[in-house]
Amino acid sequence: MPQISVVVPVFNEEESLPELTQWISRVMLDHGFSYELVFVNDGSSDNSWEIISSLSRDYSQVKGINFTRNYGKSAALDAGFKKVSGDVVITMDADLQDSPEEIPSLYVMITEGKFDVVSGWKKERHDPIGKTIPSRFFNGVTRWISGIKLHDFNCGLKAYRLKVVKNIQIYGEMHRYIPLLAKWNGFGKIGEKVVQHQARKYGYSKFGIERFLNGFLDLISVSFVHRYKKKPMHFFGLLGSFSFLTGFIITCWLIFEKVYGLSKGLKVREITDQPLFFLALVALIIGVQLFVTGFIAELMTSNQSKETEYKIDEEVNFHF
Repeated sequence: MPQISVVVPVFNEEESLPELTQWISRVMLDHGFSYELVFVNDGSSDNSWEIISSLSRDYSQVKGINFTRNYGKSAALDAGFKKVSGDVVITMDADLQDSPEEIPSLYVMITEGKFDVVSGWKKERHDPIGKTIPSRFFNGVTRWISGIKLHDFNCGLKAYRLKVVKNIQIYGEMHRYIPLLAKWNGFGKIGEKVVQHQARKYGYSKFGIERFLNGFLDLISVSFVHRYKKKPMHFFGLLGSFSFLTGFIITCWLIFEKVYGLSKGLKVREITDQPLFFLALVALIIGVQLFVTGFIAELMTSNQSKETEYKIDEEVNFHF
């Protein structure tokens, strides 16, 4: 079993892969670490997979997973996590902007500092202002909502205990919130380390400004899923109860008002002529619909499939 497993998602990074492999290998040898390097090719349209296959022949530590198409970074990390066996798992990007020189100190923080997760913080970034300002705003909101005091949730350079990555499931675009998923699964000792951010040497960024909007949507999604995945009736039932009770109270008030007015000989409007009647009717219907939604969601969660959302085309250097 290696001391360190490095998982690297790859999407059209053919120029950087040989240099990254050499750099990681040198750092590991200099510090005497046993390691495995798992590249997950996320449907690249260039020669990334051919280069990974070639590197696996030159380096016994290099392993590769090739997706049938592009599934996204979360799927790539999830596939890599399922394969690794190192005591400490390091994730990093393939574009050389994350420095392998940080690996030894991250390893020490996990093994000696007893952290479950250590997240990198690119305090000094080599990115345009159009990315840094939205990033700071995004991280500030995420800190406030999640309660986790990290400065850079989206940093690809992170370290984990093996048991952490084996007990979380990443899907959709949840790779930004792995520390949050870890915390919700009982791994609450989360640290942070300032890491060096390299200027991009090859290619171009694969992420646009839309990732920040998607990030907020993902945060809402992961928060909702965590709280109500196993008990959706608690959410829909609560809203349904409130809506139904509101409609019921309004209906009772209208009936009481009419009966009271008739008993006093007063001229009263027909219940169906009052706008409140239609408001009460809508509230009652919505309440019933929310209850039905909750029941259906309960049935779906009790019978949900465990099938992964990605398909693997080929693997190299994995021995069974």
